[in-house]
Amino acid sequence: MVFRVSIALVAVLVLLAGIAPGPFNDVVQAALAEVVRSVGWLYLLIVFLTLSFLLYLAFGRFGNLRIGGEDAEPDFSRASWLAMLFATGMGIGLVFWGAAEPISHFATPPEGLAPQSVDAARAAMRYAFFHWGLHPWAIYALIGLAMAWFQYNRNGRGLVSDMLQPLIGRHHRGAIGHAVNIAAVVATAIGVATTLGFGTIQIAAGLQRVFGITASVTVQLVIIATAFVLYMASTLSGVDRGIKWLSNCNLLLAALLLAAVLVLGPSGFIFDTFTTTLGAYLNQLVTMSLRMSPFSGSTWVADWTIFYWAWWIAWAPFVGAFIARVSRGRSVREFVVGVVLAPTLLGFLWFSVFGGSALWAQLTGHADLLQALGNGYETVLFALFDSLPGGVLLSAVALVLLVIFFVTSADSAVLVLASMSTDEAGDPPPARKAVWGVAVALIAAVLLLAGGLDALQGMITIAALPFALLMVLVMVCLYRVLDLEYQLERRRAQRARHAVQAWIEREMAAQDDARTAARAPEHD
Repeated sequence: MVFRVSIALVAVLVLLAGIAPGPFNDVVQAALAEVVRSVGWLYLLIVFLTLSFLLYLAFGRFGNLRIGGEDAEPDFSRASWLAMLFATGMGIGLVFWGAAEPISHFATPPEGLAPQSVDAARAAMRYAFFHWGLHPWAIYALIGLAMAWFQYNRNGRGLVSDMLQPLIGRHHRGAIGHAVNIAAVVATAIGVATTLGFGTIQIAAGLQRVFGITASVTVQLVIIATAFVLYMASTLSGVDRGIKWLSNCNLLLAALLLAAVLVLGPSGFIFDTFTTTLGAYLNQLVTMSLRMSPFSGSTWVADWTIFYWAWWIAWAPFVGAFIARVSRGRSVREFVVGVVLAPTLLGFLWFSVFGGSALWAQLTGHADLLQALGNGYETVLFALFDSLPGGVLLSAVALVLLVIFFVTSADSAVLVLASMSTDEAGDPPPARKAVWGVAVALIAAVLLLAGGLDALQGMITIAALPFALLMVLVMVCLYRVLDLEYQLERRRAQRARHAVQAWIEREMAAQDDARTAARAPEHD
């Protein structure tokens, strides 16, 4: 049922966006504005609560509990695990926004700051850290940990509805559970397709910059077709081979590009930017987490922060399901540190290098990235490379990186979509993977042709509202099952200590009896 209804709903939404993109977009944008105006604060509060809850789990009494049981061993090395987290969670987004977002904030800063000022540059980096730091990874970690725990510790199916079992009981396999799973699958399918559509646009821009190939619709369709072949080959080869290998390759290539820009760019300025921005981020973390603008009436928070939080929430079932799939054998503490803190630090370094270099180039006159921004977010990164030595080579490496990130995002999405629309635990059948692989490619192609990407992007933001409320329920359920497991482990430990103590007492008594028996003849 979940599979058939999900496919049908996705088809209807794509048809609406493809046949009538203008009216469909008008309706979506009106609904989006009302959601942000009425309950925008709720996104901020729930995401901040999620981060606080995850830190409590990691460094509180549940930290030593293990996904899969106390004897479970990790299926992947720590390096491969982190690479898959990074590539799936944010890879293509970091490449797309690494230079573009700080420049955009520099041009239109938050907090009423003067545009293109030094204060605007500082705020631009601070909010880039904020939008790509602890909060989004906490969202992913919450859903990932809950799905992993219910799948490996409570014999669940790896579905979103399983996480609600402590609250709704057997209904998690009934109509309520089906409705939750269908909503998760539809949100994931549309979210993946729209993101891949934007990724296609940037790859086409890179081809134009590096090879002079005009970024036409035909080129974009060829990109989608090529990516389809690559991500289906990766998905069908399984997590242990294609997805893991591509993720490791991606992390290595990203590290090489990062190191190249760090060396060729303003190295001292980059390190100064990293430390200064990290300090400002930590100092103002709570303020930024709960900041709205009721007095000024500014829409900046709604346009950026609330949009991002809604986007991460809508993506959480997809990324969380994949994280759960590759995290068996990790302790709760290791899971939270690995999923929240480690990728956050990598993201901070990435934005310091690319965002810091972009702001330095703009402030010193080495490049006019504001003009590039006017031509589209996707052009800012390549315009930055033009201002550095070996710019063509850097653009070519970034292009390859984009393609691989594109494939790793798509192959893991297809795997998760197939798993979420299958009622049995374990690896989904290849036929279902193939159906979702074709569907994702067709959705991206149709939306690019019809210009309906913006409408579905707005719709994902609206759809995130019920998922935000779902996250609150997930926190309640996860706390209950972790507390139950903690109490059971304490009792097992107490029984083990009592058994050892009883054995020691028996041994000591036996030794005393033996010594008494040995002395008995002497008394006789």
